[in-house]
Amino acid sequence: MDFKKVGLPLAIVVAVIVSILPLNDMTPVDHPFLSHAGQMTIVLLIFSIILWVSEALNLATTSLIILFIQPILGITSFDDAVIGFASPILFLMIGGFIMAEGISKSGLVKRLTYFLLDKVGTTAKRGLFVAVFSTGILSAWIENVVAFALIIPIITEIIDLMGCKGACEGKSNYAKSLILGACFASLAGGLATEIGTAPNLMAAAYTHIPFANWMVFGIPISLILLFAIWQFLGFIFPSEVKEIKGGSKTIKNKLEGLGKITKNEKLAIIILFFTISLWVTTNFTRLNSYSVALIGAALFLVFKVLNWKDAQKNIDWGIILFFGGALSLGVALLNTGAATWLINDIISMLGSNPDAMIIVIIFMIVAVLITQVMSNIALAAILVPLTVIMAREQNLATGIYAVPIAIACSLSFMLPMADPTVAMAYGTGYVKIKEIFKAGLPIIILGIIVTLAILFTIGKPFLNA
Repeated sequence: MDFKKVGLPLAIVVAVIVSILPLNDMTPVDHPFLSHAGQMTIVLLIFSIILWVSEALNLATTSLIILFIQPILGITSFDDAVIGFASPILFLMIGGFIMAEGISKSGLVKRLTYFLLDKVGTTAKRGLFVAVFSTGILSAWIENVVAFALIIPIITEIIDLMGCKGACEGKSNYAKSLILGACFASLAGGLATEIGTAPNLMAAAYTHIPFANWMVFGIPISLILLFAIWQFLGFIFPSEVKEIKGGSKTIKNKLEGLGKITKNEKLAIIILFFTISLWVTTNFTRLNSYSVALIGAALFLVFKVLNWKDAQKNIDWGIILFFGGALSLGVALLNTGAATWLINDIISMLGSNPDAMIIVIIFMIVAVLITQVMSNIALAAILVPLTVIMAREQNLATGIYAVPIAIACSLSFMLPMADPTVAMAYGTGYVKIKEIFKAGLPIIILGIIVTLAILFTIGKPFLNA
């Protein structure tokens, strides 16, 4: 059965059935009362989940439906439904897309990679180190798909420089480790900051955790995973090559071929570091991370590192539309009481006094499993607002559940459909699905363990706004 073809009719049928079910009569007497608007919000939630999972419609199309159908179902007015598009998170995303394009167009990424190879070394293991950590560091500040996309041409060149045979036919172990190293690093590196991944952005939107606070627990989690990715991939895909042909001389020739650092590269470095410094010091400057992203984007345009035509064509407006619609659904879940009603069910299943750690573990496992076959942004849009309400009901830190769940949504290492970066890695032909699974599963397990260990020790005091 082609789930993509039956997704829309299935979503409609299930939505109709849920809309006529007497949900209040099916719950205990002491359970919170669910209003008509609340029940219709749950109907819309289920309808959206089926469309997101089946990919019957584009994510942005589903979000447009979420907007116009709310007043039709009696959930809220259209004016209130579009409140999601007033979220400053969207402007942070737009600023991030523009900055990524500015960095790419300046040529800074290529020079940085060759510089790292020159300084770190030209052996196969050092090359893998460069691929993993350069992608991871880049992904901490720009969207993971963009970071991975910027690095792929460099990886291809490194594979050629190494003299790997049959890479495009999936016959080179080194090519497998390199492409998966950068792919996994784009996801792991993004955990370091609020802007690194879309689920992080979703968590930040609901928890209001300061940018610097997130980095306190985000950077250790990210660095541990990056180191593990580097070591583990080198172990399960032992390289058939030892060093770049010609060694350091080849890299020096490549650097010389780039010529002197250009004006645009200098500007890109200055703007990038200036923007990062503003992000890190938001507690002192009283600026927020959203406006800082726009400052960085504006500087790339003002100093003509890129023009507006280049900037706007590389903004993923589909993701922007999706995010606004998802936030709109989250607001409806909160405002109609549907989130509280659903959370009450989850808490009652976990017992009268559930331990926070047990709840986190259960939610993280559920999120990790679902995110392998569903957009992690969509999954975060569903789980994050629900868990924020749960934390408030239990008088716990706002991010105690939302942050680990957002991180779990980004542990999308197992299948090509789990994340666009994994699909892109598979699309190169360097690696097969079973090899992605073999490499990804142990890192996912480690990711859960590391996240729990960091968040419930050094990170716990920083999970509140």
